[in-house]
Amino acid sequence: MRRSARHWLAFQVWRIKFAVNKRLGPVAAWLLQTLRRTDRRRAAEIGAYFARGIGPWTPEQKTGRANLAAAFPEKSRTEITAILRGVWDNLGRVAAEFPHIDRMRTRQAGETDGYDITYDDLTAQRFETLRGSERPILIFAAHLANWELPALVAAQHGLETTVLYRPPNIGAIKDAILDIRARSMGNLMPTSFDAPLRLANILANGGRVAMLVDQHFGHGIDVNFFGRRCKVNPLIAKLARQFDCPVHGVRIVRLADRGRFLAELTDPIIEHRAADGRLDIGGTMQEITARVEAWIREYPDQWLWLHRRWR
Repeated sequence: MRRSARHWLAFQVWRIKFAVNKRLGPVAAWLLQTLRRTDRRRAAEIGAYFARGIGPWTPEQKTGRANLAAAFPEKSRTEITAILRGVWDNLGRVAAEFPHIDRMRTRQAGETDGYDITYDDLTAQRFETLRGSERPILIFAAHLANWELPALVAAQHGLETTVLYRPPNIGAIKDAILDIRARSMGNLMPTSFDAPLRLANILANGGRVAMLVDQHFGHGIDVNFFGRRCKVNPLIAKLARQFDCPVHGVRIVRLADRGRFLAELTDPIIEHRAADGRLDIGGTMQEITARVEAWIREYPDQWLWLHRRWR
């Protein structure tokens, strides 16, 4: 195909996407506002019901099954199907819970009921240590249970944190989601070419930075994940080396009633040092990846197996 023809085709594709996004954006934004008027738990049950019914008919089902078969070769097809059913259930709940995210409550000291997110005594102690520290701190999380909640927990307990996030491509949806997040999740920084520099400035001033670390990154470094090589973004390890600051992990577990959650905060991960004494980037990213893998093995139906993690 000649260059001019390729340019023309690319332009037509862009026009179609622009037209679709222009129409879908307001609809999606209206839907978010409509869902905010519903009961969260009821909406989550409906979202899970539809996701369990529709999900297995999508191409992502095939991706998820292949990922699970490779990660858990000892599991039968029936067991993998059951895990996938839980994955779709969780995803449907996450989608339905998002419009209510700023209304969800983390347990405060002394409370015994009326909250959506709880934690154990060890996590409470670690959290207080973080909140009282004057050092820069890095925190990682993964797409487990409802991955929007770690930022919510930090904000509700007074731990000022800057969260790196990937904004949606559709403008109206992006604005509606940002409005909900901004009311409840502290400082939000969209991914961009200058995000690493901006995060470095925050850490240089003793700030705290959080990010998700379990997505494919084409220009990243290799780590071992469920016995297979995959690419990870080494940004968090590079920042840890630059500022010699601790790296903690946080995960959310969806509890048995499916509507409440447990938040867990780790101690600083084991540091891997190179011969010159500086933090080793590869070893640190492998340590972080191993921690994420251990989390997933404990609750495999709560991780997002539907994306192409291995490429």
